[in-house]
Amino acid sequence: MRCPWCQSLDDKVVDSRLAEDGVAIRRRRECLSCTRRFTTYERLEEVPLWVVKRAGEREPFDRAKLIAGVRAATKNRPVSPEQLEILAQEVEDSLRGAGAEVDSQQIGVAALERLRELDEVAYLRFASVYKGFEDLGDFQREVGLLTKTTEPKRKG
Repeated sequence: MRCPWCQSLDDKVVDSRLAEDGVAIRRRRECLSCTRRFTTYERLEEVPLWVVKRAGEREPFDRAKLIAGVRAATKNRPVSPEQLEILAQEVEDSLRGAGAEVDSQQIGVAALERLRELDEVAYLRFASVYKGFEDLGDFQREVGLLTKTTEPKRKG
């Protein structure tokens, strides 16, 4: 690491500790040439997440687009902005676990799974756009799936 005062590359680490809730490491360094101290931060470089659209084009994952879509579905519902942030983070984390490239369908499914647990009305709103509902039957079918509970088969 280059000293910000004398530009020397010779330094030693005096102290290291976790920073930013464990996302970074803060290091106090001392320049061996001028003896001044400075702080550096070490962070993991994230691999970009790419989204493959239906038409085949690729674009970087945009968390803001996900939040905007979910926010529209949760309009006038008892869902806080913090809950939307958590949902978006969970979706992004699950997508990153799937690899460096995901298709837009995976994003929609992951968002639907989390919306189902968060707010059923918002789930239906999001599903109606995502799945392209065209008539009342589409809504009825989705409500049926939403309320369906399967009981274990009884051995007779």
